[in-house]
This record gives sequence, C-alpha cells and structure tokens, in this order.
Amino acid sequence: MTNPLGQRELDSLREDADRFIAELDEEAYLHFSGQKDTYDLVPIYERHEALTKLDTALALGASVNGGRNVRELWKFACEGYLGNFVGEEEEKAAEAETKTVKVGDEEIAYRDLRPRIMNETDRAVRERLERARNEATEEHMNALYLRKHEVVHRETERLGAPTYTELYRRFGFELDPLAEQCREFLDSTEGLWQEKGDRFFRSRIGMGLGEVERWDAARVFRGANWDAAFPADRMMPALEASLGELGVDLRAQRNVILDLEDRPNKTPRAFCAGIEIPDRIALVIKPQGGPDDWSSLFHEAGHMEHWAHTSPSLTVEEKRLGDNAVTEGWAMLLEHLTIDPAWLTRMLDFPRPQEYAAEGATQLLWVVRRYCAKFLYEIEFHQVEDVTSMRPRYAELLYDALKVAPSDTDYLADLDDGFYSSQYLRAWAFEAQLRGYLREKFGTAWFSRRDAGSLLRELWSEGQKPNADEILEDVTGQRIELAAVADRIREALAAA
Repeated sequence: MTNPLGQRELDSLREDADRFIAELDEEAYLHFSGQKDTYDLVPIYERHEALTKLDTALALGASVNGGRNVRELWKFACEGYLGNFVGEEEEKAAEAETKTVKVGDEEIAYRDLRPRIMNETDRAVRERLERARNEATEEHMNALYLRKHEVVHRETERLGAPTYTELYRRFGFELDPLAEQCREFLDSTEGLWQEKGDRFFRSRIGMGLGEVERWDAARVFRGANWDAAFPADRMMPALEASLGELGVDLRAQRNVILDLEDRPNKTPRAFCAGIEIPDRIALVIKPQGGPDDWSSLFHEAGHMEHWAHTSPSLTVEEKRLGDNAVTEGWAMLLEHLTIDPAWLTRMLDFPRPQEYAAEGATQLLWVVRRYCAKFLYEIEFHQVEDVTSMRPRYAELLYDALKVAPSDTDYLADLDDGFYSSQYLRAWAFEAQLRGYLREKFGTAWFSRRDAGSLLRELWSEGQKPNADEILEDVTGQRIELAAVADRIREALAAA
C-alpha cells in the first residue's frame, strides 16, 4: 500500500511542477514560433524525472483527501508519467510536421498543407492536397500515434485505473453527464444543422450537404469572401482598441511578449504560451488576415489576458492547472467578438454584420457538433483494447454529426490528450451563458464598457482556482448547460 506524502514533499513537487510546465511552454514557444527547429521534450522530462515516476503518481493519489489542489497535482503527475513514455513520439511527430510533402512538382511542409487547402480556390487542387496530406499522415504519422496510444493505455493500468477513461473519471471529470449533454445537443440541433448547414454550403460553394467533401468544407470555413473586411494590417490595432475599451493597455503590459515576426516554420495559426504566469506570456501570430486569422488571434488574446491578469499569489495548481474550461472560456469570449454584430459595426464599420454573424453561428454549430461527436468517440476509444478497431467508428460518428465524410486516416490524430475536448465543450457553454449575462447587465455593446472590463479583470485574477461551473454560478446563478450554445446559435440565425 502506498503511503500519502507529507507537506514538505508536496511543496517540493509543487515547485517542480511549476518549473516543468514553464520549460515545456518555453520549448513549445521556441519551436512553434519558428525560433528552434527541434522540439526537445525528452531532456525536459529527464530533468524532472521525479515528478514523472510511477511511485510519485501513486503517492499523490494516496494523498488526495478531498482537497482540489492535491488532486490537481495527482492528475498532473499521472499525465507526466504517461507523457514520459511518449515524449519521443511527440518530438518526432512535431518535427515530422516541418518536413515536406511532394504534391505534383511542389514540396510543401506537412504543417502547411491544411492552410493551403483552406486557401486554394481550385477544387481539384484542394482534393490533391488533401489526399497528399492523408497519405503523409498514414505513412509518417500514424505509426507514431499508434505507439503513443498503445503505450498510454498500457501504462494507465499501472496507475491503478482499468482504462484511460476511468482514470479521468477519478480525476473528477464528469464525462458521462457531459456525454449525455452532447447527445442531446446533437439530437436537438440535427434538423437545424441539416437546414442551415446545407444553405450555408450552397451559398458559399454551390453544393449542399451530401455533395460537399472535406476539402470543400475547409475552403468554405476559411471565409475568403469576407477577407476584405478582415485585413491583416488591422488585426493588432483592432485587438488593442478592443482591449483598450475594456481598460487594458496592451502595449503597456510588460509581462506580455507580442511575437509578430514572420519566420520560416513558424506555425501559421496564432497561439499563446503562458511560460511564467503571470510574469511572461507570449502571444505568437503570423498575421495573414481573413476571418479565420482574426478569430484565432482574438481567441489566443483571451488566454493571454487571463494569464497576464492572474494573481501571482495563487498556488501553482490555481495558476497553471485546474479546470481548463475556464481559460478556454475566456479565449472564446474574445474570439466571439469577431462574429458579434455590435462589435463588427463599432470596430470595423462592417458591411452586413447580421449576415456575417449568422454565418459565424452556422460555423459554430458545425464545430460544436463536431466536438460532441469527437468527445463521444474519445470516450469509446480509450476503453477498447485494440484502438485500430476504432477507425470505422471515427468515420461513422463524425459523418453522423456533420454529414460530410471525414478522412478515417485521422482516427488516431484527432484526439485531445487528457479529454481536452471536454474542456472546449464546457467552455463554449460557459462563454455563451456568461456573454448572455454581460449583455443583460451592460448592454449589447458590453465590450466597450470599462465596468465590464473591471468585472473581467477581477475574474481573470482568480486564475483557475474556481472551476467554470463555480464562476458561472457565482456570477449568473447558472450551471453549465451545452443547450445554451444552441440557444445562442438560434438567436443569431433568427436575427439574420
């Protein structure tokens, strides 16, 4: 029987966890910003091997006595233990993304294939790019992903849980109630998606559900016909102005790094790294313009402001761990400004804002339905002995949700470690319900009110000490309900 740890041992592990995460985030920042070609995770795991040992994870599990912080450390140690086995595969997968794939006479980095598909106007070329991506995934990536998942499933049993899914239930993840909400969401929005999704695709590409292929969907959701309304040179000024109206001076935030430089191998999508919370936060963007790029920037800026305003007095668990639906909710709150008619009119003097907002709501419906199906898939995936048997199930669940066939080659790649998909789903609900409260209390232009900004900064300062349900209940008196997202989507569609 494993004995629980004393306070001194817990404090030592807490400090080690803080440095471990900081080093992982620094490495991710340097690699994905294009400043470092290699992605060196193994040495970081080796420096913090005490935190990733089986004995440490089991001892932390024995130390959980109802307190949230120790449970978060236990979860982190279990994830570190599992991550220690697959660090090499993750390194190789990240580096493989920078390697080129031959498409016709052209060599394209694997990492750049999806953006190329989104930006390609010729349907036949999009299909060739998609097929090249699928072939490269099958040839170079899936063997790495398969080894990773098989090792994780095997080692989960040594952590005392029969399956990876059961392990996360023990961490306090309410997977089953959320799965039921996902099924209800899919059922309640089935007709809505078939009607609005079909109309959306026909308006953008002249083909409806049943005709559209996945390479068409990528181009459609790119929203290129709205590019002129979202120019690259106005991205940062619009973000600065929006934050300024909430009382946040972005350029005066000395704890924020704005990495805007264009480098080879810099990931084309914005990301934020909370290297030292709240003292060193990096926002990385390669401004290209267009609605997708704008929404990505504002999403990552939501993370940035949450972490930059987090109180330094909080514990490591409260700053770096906890319920990630909280930080994803703050990210979505800023991201969804870019589909808010009032914000579009105020900030960009936008043409036809209601029409664009309706299209944004349709895209939100697609992505939430997609994540509902993906989450249900992940629960099943992490309970089977032979994960390769899940390949047809992946295609079945995703097609049922979207009516557009996915590539079954993605059945191993399209999973979020640690059931992070559940955090996104809860975050969409958290954001929809909180935004409803902000509009009711401060008006439809709540984003221009300093008192709304004061409330946000107060909530940001709590880091992730409270979970998303607790924040929402404290502010609005509500509990997280995925149905609120469907209500918001219907409202936006009705307004158009």
